[in-house]
Amino acid sequence: MQEKFNKGIWILVLILAVGLLVFIQIQPKDQKEYIQNFFYMDTYIYVKLYEKDSKKVEQAFEQIDTIYKEYHQLADRNQPYDGVVNLYTIHNNSLKTDTLTIDSRLYDMILYGKEWYVKSNGLIDISMGNVLDVWKQYRDKQEGVPTLDELKISDTASIEDIILLENYQMQNTHVNIDLGALAKGYATEMVGKYLESIGITNYVINAGGNVKVGVPSHKDKFSIGIEDPNSDTGEVYKVVYGKDISVVTSGGYERFYEYEGKRYHHIIDPNTLMPTNYMKSVTVITEDSRFGDILSTILFLMPIEEGKIWLESFDAEAIWYTNDNQIITSSGMYKYEQK
Repeated sequence: MQEKFNKGIWILVLILAVGLLVFIQIQPKDQKEYIQNFFYMDTYIYVKLYEKDSKKVEQAFEQIDTIYKEYHQLADRNQPYDGVVNLYTIHNNSLKTDTLTIDSRLYDMILYGKEWYVKSNGLIDISMGNVLDVWKQYRDKQEGVPTLDELKISDTASIEDIILLENYQMQNTHVNIDLGALAKGYATEMVGKYLESIGITNYVINAGGNVKVGVPSHKDKFSIGIEDPNSDTGEVYKVVYGKDISVVTSGGYERFYEYEGKRYHHIIDPNTLMPTNYMKSVTVITEDSRFGDILSTILFLMPIEEGKIWLESFDAEAIWYTNDNQIITSSGMYKYEQK
């Protein structure tokens, strides 16, 4: 995976761990190109900035590292960090208090997840940490499949057990919250907003399957390639064009295991407690990376025709890569197919 990442830079095409490629633009004459790599949320993160002021860029990279680091720690449900009340703390704390005070950013992510539970008719369920842990144990062993009874026994919490109160308080109910459907997109959106707040608008952020771009200097749009889910070498099956957009892919072709000839990926349907098998991947194009992260997960959990209808209610477009290797696009996708 690291070898693939490095190779992508010298051939002027970045290939990252999941799903998306950003084609490198020509360097504007009055700006310099700066690149920094990070690793958070189990993802290689590539950031490219174009800017005249090197000190400004140095400070920006330091702040970007801080943003990703802090969101990584807040959303980590597998280990504690000194001085941080995170998802691990919420689930495992031994405090006798009825409530916990949590970081405002974690509060906002949890609230966002609860809101999307309602909007998605339960397809986004951040209370499923126990179920996901059972699947991870089997995926790590690469052997066997959990029984439905085993999964149901683990599924002891519900979204109603996550009770947010005023002043960044929440009920101390020890729910095993999982923010995997939104944390990376949330952090990436915050990085984009930070860059724009300091006047850096010409940027590319590639956080695995989550790309966010600003405004290119030398042309109207960035070119963003979407990786073929059948490819082991990062081949592109489609290119989209845009500026000030986020392009987010969800798929079952990176984190999975096979048992007795069947593939079991990591995206679990809250209704069945099992992985879905409607498609190989789905890519969402929208402005907000938080929304793109959530929406791509929802669409991956829906049959394609149902997803096409559901998508019409939102300001976003999508590309589905079917199980029989067909490409289906939403009705407004033409806006991102023009150079």
